[in-house]
Amino acid sequence: MWKIILTSFWMVFIAELGDKTQLQTMLLATQTDSKWGVFLGASTALVLSALIGVIASTYITKYVPQQYLQIAAGGAFIIIGILTLLGKI
Repeated sequence: MWKIILTSFWMVFIAELGDKTQLQTMLLATQTDSKWGVFLGASTALVLSALIGVIASTYITKYVPQQYLQIAAGGAFIIIGILTLLGKI
């Protein structure tokens, strides 16, 4: 159990460093005196987002093979990357 907890922690921690969400959170923190409010709101959003992902994957994998999900996720990342490079996102 600890192995999956640590693996999940590091994967999310590394993935979130420097992404748009972190930059937006930093910007929001500069615009308010309530740093703890920004921290609690952003933390709650990340936890809820992760919970939705875990619950959704539990049901989706009952109907869609994991290999197809990995291909779809990879394709989505590539498309988002291309759109970002083209300035569309």
